[in-house]
This record gives sequence, structure tokens and C-alpha cells, in this order.
Amino acid sequence: MPKVLIVDDDPSVREFLKITLKPDYTLLEASQAREAIELFRQERPDLVLLDILLPEISGMECLKQFVQERPDAKVIMITAVDRVKVAVEAMQLGAFDYIPKPFDVETLRLVVDRAIHSRQMEQEIHLLRSEVDQKYQFQNIIGKSPQMQEIFRVIEQVADKDSTVLILGESGTGKELVARAIHEMSSRNDKNFVGLNCAAIPEHLIESELFGHEKGAFTDAFERKMGQFEAANNGTLFLDEIGDLSLSTQVKILRVLQEKEFHRVGGTTPIKVDVRLIAATNKDLEEAIRQGKFREDLYFRINVVPITISPLRQRREDIPILANHYAELLSKRENGKVRTLSQKAMEVLMSYDWPGNVRELQNVLERTLGLVDRDVIYPDDLPPEIREAYRFVKRKESVLEGEVTMGEAEKEFERELILNALRKSKGIQTKAAQMLGVSRRILKYKMDKYSINYKDL
Repeated sequence: MPKVLIVDDDPSVREFLKITLKPDYTLLEASQAREAIELFRQERPDLVLLDILLPEISGMECLKQFVQERPDAKVIMITAVDRVKVAVEAMQLGAFDYIPKPFDVETLRLVVDRAIHSRQMEQEIHLLRSEVDQKYQFQNIIGKSPQMQEIFRVIEQVADKDSTVLILGESGTGKELVARAIHEMSSRNDKNFVGLNCAAIPEHLIESELFGHEKGAFTDAFERKMGQFEAANNGTLFLDEIGDLSLSTQVKILRVLQEKEFHRVGGTTPIKVDVRLIAATNKDLEEAIRQGKFREDLYFRINVVPITISPLRQRREDIPILANHYAELLSKRENGKVRTLSQKAMEVLMSYDWPGNVRELQNVLERTLGLVDRDVIYPDDLPPEIREAYRFVKRKESVLEGEVTMGEAEKEFERELILNALRKSKGIQTKAAQMLGVSRRILKYKMDKYSINYKDL
């Protein structure tokens, strides 16, 4: 139970506060500053209710002492109505808030509850940060799930070997972070880590990008250019989305891996390289081999040490630690004030399937924190698609538990689908109907049936 220290020289005020707060908090009391400071040091309360006007030592001096000794403690100033200006100055010195006399019970409980909640969230963040720093962070990769712990183990085993590594996983799972971790833990870490997204380079430019070219090798080749293999010499080359390369380019990469040399485009002199290759893809390469889109010999060459990163929906226990980590990073980047996620908001995040994985989670938090000017993020602050997914999960649970009928759930689900389509089409019914695979007339009928109008969008 949270511990609250009441500091006021008026016994009736202390008694009123004790009666108001007693059911939910462990209460301590002091009538003057020296006694309060002693209790503060011994009992380490979560919150102090501190009167500004105290005998001998003022409440302001007492506040300075509290803030200096324990910046994490929350202090709410108690003040007379005509001394509100002083209370505001106290907040500038580190007080959490102030409550004017005479007390309004609802306001009092609201401010106290908010202070305690803020304190608890800060403690949770501190705990999670400690876990990240000590146990769940590995070369900037974060995860507490068994799947991520296994990846950490494999990275440690393979990092200082020269074995080629193939990282498999959906987009946004952090394949490049794993590649960088392998490089940083290897004996090549003082050399270049060169990354190239193969899917982002047009087919007619990929060979020049990989191997470089000589001056005049083709139109617009005005000077010699070093390729990525050459830039990564003695270091690590990371080829992301290697499954998107053409068969002709795959042949050339296989030759480099076998012979450890290549020619620039338009060149005749072989260039020797010593490169550790790490490849990654979100494609099923074995299926691509069966379809004739990926060379089997290259597959065996790069698939020496496979590492599979599970999608976020299969390791939901990583979501809270990732969400709090990114919320803290983004908060510091914006204004330095740490923003937190309420327990309910975290529950909503954990119910979502995250098709874009960790990258999508980071983007959602960046978008939310950018739009909400509050210390605590609540479910209503999250994007509509995240909240809708949560409602669907809860509705499914309620059907299985017999709380609602299947028919009622179907109607609600259909209504949500229509609303979602209308939002995506910005209210244009023809487009929404196309998304749903129905005629505009059927869409209009169902909008009337479910009493959907534009104020719902």
C-alpha cells in the first residue's frame, strides 16, 4: 500500500486528511518540519502532503530538502487560497502539485491518486530500464522472451567466427540490429559494417552498387566508383532482402563468396576482398528455389548459420519492455520529460497483432506521443486500429465465455468493419463499398441498419 506523509501544524487538517485518505494509503503525520524530515528519511514515503506555512522551518525550505535528498518522491503543497502564487513557485522547485484550503474532497483524492500513479509508473519504468540494461538488452536488441534469449545465445556463439549468417524474419522484426550485433561482437568490429537493402536498388544499378564500376563503363559513369563489397573489405557486408536479387546477380555474389574476388563493372583487374557476409530476407527461400527464383547453391552458401526472428505477435511478453523503452527514448528526444503508458493502454498494445512488428510499435508510439500532451498515455490516445483490435479480442472472449451471443458479436464486428472502411475511404461510400466487396446500395442499407453516420467516423 502506498505510503503518504502528512505535514501540517494544524491537528484538524491532519485529521481531515487521514479520514479522507485512510482506506487506500498507509498514513504518517508530522506537525513541524524537523519531525517531517526525520520521518521522510526513515520511512521513505511515496508522497508528502506538505503545508507551506510551518513553524520554525517553512514548507518551502522543507520541500527543497526533500527534493535534494530524493528527487523521485512526490510532494503536494497545501496552501491557503491567497498563497496560490507561492504554491506555483513551489512546483517550479520540484513539487508535483498543490491543493488549496479549504479542501474539496474530490479534488484532493484526484490529485493524490494522480501523484501516486505517477510515482508507481516511474518505479515501473525504472525497474524495466534496469531489466533492459542488465538482462534484456543485448547490443541494442531488446527482448525477454525465450525466442529472443535464444537469439542472444546464438549471436554470442557465432559472432567471432567468419561463418556466413542468414537472418530470417518478417519486415520490421529487427534483422539489421541482429546483423550489427554480430559485427560489433566480432574481431572485425574496428572495420566497416556496410548495409545494403537489395530490394531498394533498381535491377540495372544493383551490379554497380555491389561491385563498383570503372570510369566510362556505361552512360553517366563519369568516374570510378567503389562498390559495397570493396567498401566492406576486412569488415562485414549486410545484404538485406537478398531474396529480391535477380538470378544473374545471385551468380555474381556466389562467385565472390567462392573466389573472394570480383571485377568492377567495366574493369579487367580482379579485386581481392576479405568480407564476412550476413544476409537477411523476409521471403521463404526454399519456396523461391522450388519456383526457380533463387539459386540453391547460393542458398547453401549463405545458410551456414540461420537465425530466425519471431514476429512480435508470437512473443507478446516483449511488448511492454519494448513499449516502455521506446516511450522513454522518444520522450527524451522531444522534451526530456518521461511519458508513461497506463496499465490499460499496455493491455491494448499487447492485444494487437503488430503486422509491422517492432518497427510498427515504434511508429505508433512516436505518433501517439507526438499528438498527446500528457504525462500518461491512455487507451483512447492510441490509434483507432489498435483500439478496434482490442475490442475485437475482448468481444471474442465474451462470446467464448457466454456473455454475449454469436449473433450479437457478428453484428458488432460487421459494424466495425464498415466504420473502418469508411474511415479509410475518408467517408466516400463508393470506395468503402469496393473495399468491403459490396455494392454502394448494400453499404447504405447496412449503414442505416447499424445507425452509422458521419459523426461516428
